[in-house]
Amino acid sequence: MGVKIKDIPKEDRPCERLIEYGVENLSNEELLAIIFKTGTKGSSAKDLGSQLLSKIENIKKLNDINLEYLREFKGIGISKACNLIACIELGKRINREVDSLKNIKLNSAELVYKYYKEKIGDKKQEYFFAIYLDNSKKIIGDKLLFIGTVNYSLVHPREIFKESYLLGASAIICVHNHPGGNALPSKQDFDITNNLVQASKILGVKFLDHIIITKNNYYSFLENNDICF
Repeated sequence: MGVKIKDIPKEDRPCERLIEYGVENLSNEELLAIIFKTGTKGSSAKDLGSQLLSKIENIKKLNDINLEYLREFKGIGISKACNLIACIELGKRINREVDSLKNIKLNSAELVYKYYKEKIGDKKQEYFFAIYLDNSKKIIGDKLLFIGTVNYSLVHPREIFKESYLLGASAIICVHNHPGGNALPSKQDFDITNNLVQASKILGVKFLDHIIITKNNYYSFLENNDICF
């Protein structure tokens, strides 16, 4: 049975210390202990937090961990892993410049960039999203369509435009990230964009832009006059 926080001397319990001294005065280990709630046999929740921090070496690397990594960590089961992943994601959302794009009237690629740079700017794989807009350019939804290397064969217009009919969208913007940090489009990016423009003419749903995201920059096909309507 794991070592519970109630078994720790009261003056060393993270929750009691938070109440008495304030959350800003707790150590990283103590914050993790509150999230984990219980430890493992022979180790407290605080010990478990310390072991995790020692393993990842830098607390900022918590931004990059996923459920699979945590589940392989000795002492962290599915419940603890889910609690921590949820807390990390909540923190990311709190710090986003733009929390949600839904119902926002889209008037610049920079707005899309500010939202998606926090969502996919530092991902190690490519994530491809489609943003769906109504006839006043107000966003009615977005959808993650592909994960992995974005190439000509995978990004099929059928999958992108199918959702537009389900949502009643009048226009589409596509967004994907470049994990390498260079926002400049590849030949495949140009091919994908040209195919989507041509498909939009046939299907009657306007293709507005394709935006490539990195952590520090973006490239808009529309702003660079690379889209021929």
